[in-house]
Amino acid sequence: MEDTLESRTGKLAGGLATALATPGLFLLPQAAQAQNTDPAQLSPIKVQGENPAPFLVKESASDKFTAPVLDTAKSLQIIPKELIQSQAATTLTDVLRNSPGITFGAGEGGNPLGDRPFIRGYDAQSSTFIDGMRDIGATSREVFNLEQVEVIKGADGAYAGRGGAGGSIDLISKTAKLRDFTDVSAGFGTSKYFRQTVDSNWQLGDTTAFRLNAMNHSQDVDGRDAVDYKRWGVAPTISFGLGTPTRVTLSYFHMEADDTPDSGIPYTISRNGSNDPRFHRTPVDVDRDNFYGLDSDYRRTRNDMGTLRVEHDFSDRLTLRNQTRYTRGTQRYIVTQPDDSKGNVNDGLVWRRANTRDSRVSTWANQTELLGEFRTGQLKHRFLTGIELSVEDGRKDSLDIDRGKSSCPAGVGAAGNYTCTSLYNPNPGDPWVNSGSGGPIGEPTYTRTLTKSIYGFDTIELNERWQTTLGLRLDNYATRVDQFSGNRVDRQDTLLNYQLGLVYKPAENGSIYLSYGTSSTPAGAGLNEGSGNSVTPGGRTPLNAADTAPEKNRTMELGTKWDVLDGLLGLTAAVFRVETTNARITDANGLYSMAGDKHVDGFELGFSGSITPQWQVYGGYTYLKSRIGNDGKTGAASNEGKVFPNTPESSFSLWNTYAFTPKFTAGVGAYYVDKQYGNEANTITIPSYWRFDAMAGYQFNKTVDLQINVNNLFNKTYYDKAYASHYASIAPGRSAVATLNLHF
Repeated sequence: MEDTLESRTGKLAGGLATALATPGLFLLPQAAQAQNTDPAQLSPIKVQGENPAPFLVKESASDKFTAPVLDTAKSLQIIPKELIQSQAATTLTDVLRNSPGITFGAGEGGNPLGDRPFIRGYDAQSSTFIDGMRDIGATSREVFNLEQVEVIKGADGAYAGRGGAGGSIDLISKTAKLRDFTDVSAGFGTSKYFRQTVDSNWQLGDTTAFRLNAMNHSQDVDGRDAVDYKRWGVAPTISFGLGTPTRVTLSYFHMEADDTPDSGIPYTISRNGSNDPRFHRTPVDVDRDNFYGLDSDYRRTRNDMGTLRVEHDFSDRLTLRNQTRYTRGTQRYIVTQPDDSKGNVNDGLVWRRANTRDSRVSTWANQTELLGEFRTGQLKHRFLTGIELSVEDGRKDSLDIDRGKSSCPAGVGAAGNYTCTSLYNPNPGDPWVNSGSGGPIGEPTYTRTLTKSIYGFDTIELNERWQTTLGLRLDNYATRVDQFSGNRVDRQDTLLNYQLGLVYKPAENGSIYLSYGTSSTPAGAGLNEGSGNSVTPGGRTPLNAADTAPEKNRTMELGTKWDVLDGLLGLTAAVFRVETTNARITDANGLYSMAGDKHVDGFELGFSGSITPQWQVYGGYTYLKSRIGNDGKTGAASNEGKVFPNTPESSFSLWNTYAFTPKFTAGVGAYYVDKQYGNEANTITIPSYWRFDAMAGYQFNKTVDLQINVNNLFNKTYYDKAYASHYASIAPGRSAVATLNLHF
């Protein structure tokens, strides 16, 4: 795998380097000739200033939102590619930093380091979508093929199906266009940062176009020893019939990654297990660059996705669309956790616990939708109705890795086979020898989920001041888990969820809305790819977990949206409550039951767009007051009244850029996240933090520009993920990246 990855990334790097020297290489012969003989024939280059408000997006890419963002009775945040590019973001984690109220959790369960977002306090790992279709795999997502990222907040089962208690995330892919262009970027930075991307689009005929996006990326991590990331990806798309009533698009996405994973810093040991806040467990005070893994650790992932999309316009008011997709993701890793379960940290020692996995997950899905407009008397309807069928299959196994016992009686060194290391001076180069085979142990667990869905949405304009939105979705959800031991778990549920919204428009540029939405989270919703809702027998989830009903969630929200300054600046505000009335809990006899309750109350403010033609802004503030109600426990063990894990009370983000001249732009970003608890008992804590970023860009001409980004400007030491035990993930130190962009 490593040789293959190196050879392929080498070829891609060579190809992109050639592109830098030979811009015409990415153009068809006709386009190359036009470039060489008549530059005026080239497609115009979009530069900052042509779009007066590049950070403000007024329409969702999803037709399930049958009204513009301004008139949608729900919190919907759209993060555009212009914002992503100005921040030199490369991962979904980077992008979602712009959405206060979203945090990322650390965990086991097959996804120790992949994307695990929490929205309004609820795990949204299995509620991540690509172009409106669920992407269930445990992976770390890239941005090189993304047009924008849409964040739907609040229970959204009508839109997303299962899950979606706190919201969902939809990643919108780039598509082919009827024009020729090529954008090539090369980034160089601290800690051996090197990134190359190419985005080329060719118009092949009057109605046909082809687009190719490719990426090669490698880096170490500032402020961390022995951690590195390497990945490459390619995403071709071809479209036929563009600009005609019938359009066909065929797209493919492929990405491979080979990383040295990082579990961060172990927690201190609390005194006698005290719940006294003075004795909460926090990350140990050690050097930021301490790495407790071994050089032999690795995490290798591969993701493939093929999509066929067919659309036909019966008229300008009625369209039929069908989308078929196959995805496959594989993951193999050895991740060292700095385990503190036996009190080794108090003795200055850390046991190198090995978490391992060899897994794959694949999905066949088909989605058919009919959308359009019609009138009934004086009422105007904008509607969408659809059916969706999917089959998701997963296989997981562990690797044969022996790291010994969790205690460290022999201390560090050869006497203990280097399974323990020093808390203050760990050595990832220790010559640890595995007594196991290193391969899969051959005891796989198989999971299959079949989902059949029908849904519909209708926005009804009652008059020029009032409109209402209705949404309804019915899912038949069936999951089965088969273990190597012969144990089997079957679960089938019918999920009915809805969305109700009422919008009042006091002016054309503003709206006030009231909404109510529901969602359902059945057992096994994550296909055993994450930490929650597993139906696997044994371990931390007893078999009877499969005999419990889906959790029911609902959101009530009152909000307002305004486009001001001639429609160039969008302002939003909302107050909301998200609650689960039948949370899955472990009762006094050790069995699962649906008797718990928990809720989050909060409000949020948002802004995006232009204050002046030169000044672009994007950001917001979110306040979350979460509370665990009945959790099935009594006495000192009860978590009643505690707050949700991974749920900061206050969070804030601001990114703004200013064009001092038509060619020179500079920007500053500020981010605040309140303290977070790693567990429901609220005895594990990571502190609050501020982080500041900066950028500067210079456009030499329409073909060449240079951008410099400095992240974590003041080299702040902070933790961005809190696991429920063992460790907290430490964020990178100060980093700098210079990106040269060429446009043809």
